[in-house]
Amino acid sequence: MTTSERPEGRSDIAAVPREPDDTERAGARRPAGKLWRWLPLALIVAAMAVAVSQGWHRQLTLESLVTHEMVLRGFVAENLAGALAVYAAVYIAVVALSLPGGLLLTLAGGFLFGWFLAGTVTVIAATIGAVIIFLIARSSLGAALAARAGPRLAALRQGFNDDAMHYLLFLRLVPVFPFWLVNIAPALLGVSLSTYVIGTALGIIPGTFAFAFVGAGLESVLAAQRESFEACVAAATAKNLDPTGACELGIDPSALVTPGLLAALVALGVLALVPIAAKKVLRRRSTG
Repeated sequence: MTTSERPEGRSDIAAVPREPDDTERAGARRPAGKLWRWLPLALIVAAMAVAVSQGWHRQLTLESLVTHEMVLRGFVAENLAGALAVYAAVYIAVVALSLPGGLLLTLAGGFLFGWFLAGTVTVIAATIGAVIIFLIARSSLGAALAARAGPRLAALRQGFNDDAMHYLLFLRLVPVFPFWLVNIAPALLGVSLSTYVIGTALGIIPGTFAFAFVGAGLESVLAAQRESFEACVAAATAKNLDPTGACELGIDPSALVTPGLLAALVALGVLALVPIAAKKVLRRRSTG
């Protein structure tokens, strides 16, 4: 067939499929990206639900510590490194899953390992657990919140980040705010990972070592409670009564936290805010 005989509109060059541009590729990847972003949060929530439904957090009591004291001390004496590893793993899980029991674990750590060793391991484990939940919250909730942030939230994020280290130290030092809330809030306010890690580690050192020191002195308290409990059981048994309802090995961890200790931590928290107040005063004077 000659050129003049080709049908009108035909071409010798075959059509080449068009490659999708970057925008189209990003759009195709977006649904999968969203799923992966929310997957860690879904897993952590599922783990929380399992832990709460199984009542694992209810095992973290001073009563359990008294009951299993000899077994625990024997394990620590035979395998100190393994005992510390188990303690750290449990602490990381408790913090990452936002379960209650951090104070009790710190007291138990001081009781079993001594205040210095327990305080050091606790600071490291608590920081790791806090970073895990921080990264999960930032990758899912933080990204979604930032995308939908209004002007007020954007201003709050900016104001917090201008002095993020000092605010974070205050929140960590003052034992008024729930630990899980302080773990998540900085992620939603756009705090950088490095600032979060440093602020968390430094901020929990005073309280952690103080509570570990209190835990190291628990032996006499627990011994007195054990003697009282055993005397109650013996008396109930002698009267042919059921000691289960009559005798209770009850110890309130909050009773071990003295007002003086809380006042000292609050004072440290206030000191962390002094640079922020000084900066604001200087700023007003310079603009006044």
